Amino acid sequence: MSIIEIKNFNLYYSDFHALKDINIKIEEKCVTAMIGPSGCGKSTLLRSINRINDTIDDVHTSGAINISGHNIYDENTDVDALRKNVGMVFQRPNPFPVSIHENVAFGLKVNRIASDKNVINETVEKSLKAVLLWDDIKDKLRKSALSLTLEQQQRLCIARVIAIAPYIILLDEPCSSLDPVATRNIEELIIRLKEKYTILIVTHNMQQAARVSQDTAFMLMGKLIEFDKTEKIFTNPSERETNDYVSGRFG
Repeated sequence: MSIIEIKNFNLYYSDFHALKDINIKIEEKCVTAMIGPSGCGKSTLLRSINRINDTIDDVHTSGAINISGHNIYDENTDVDALRKNVGMVFQRPNPFPVSIHENVAFGLKVNRIASDKNVINETVEKSLKAVLLWDDIKDKLRKSALSLTLEQQQRLCIARVIAIAPYIILLDEPCSSLDPVATRNIEELIIRLKEKYTILIVTHNMQQAARVSQDTAFMLMGKLIEFDKTEKIFTNPSERETNDYVSGRFG
């Protein structure tokens, strides 16, 4: 079942046509990878799904991105509510310079989801357990989040997103600053989380896309070249450009 449907979507940075007539359907509770060379538009497309690009001057769009049947670019869209439901984790871990506990509780308070101390504490614990971080830091919740390792910081950022109960999680190269062991641990976490969330991941690591995703989109120069099951994309792609990219002939 499709939860996201992108229809004839175009995005411009002033006069630069960054995304060109994108059409794609994203299935619910699976991992969809977006691959392609640098500058191909995959991160721009990811950021369009919760309208973070709105914060950039001179951005304008056409077409539609429907989430659960609603076009998020309609003028009556509550963008704050959208970003609550469609959480995002960035390339480099970006914990706030406050305690571990306050990082996870931040969204609950800002979005006025919870004010009761017990509810907040329970949600913090549940979220940290969901990212397999609780056992390591349950006695350090009042310490600065900046004291954690990079892998732990990235898990914390994912927990911060989970705490406000989204149903879609966007991951923009979440392992780019991590070592191979930490990368593998985050990949295993992504595979676990798809049981509950719809996940889209932008990655330059094609092996990572093959390991964690069920569907893969290949983008080139702002266009969606091919979208199919991950196994097909990597073993028997339909388009020559896709085959050239996954076989290492360019990119």
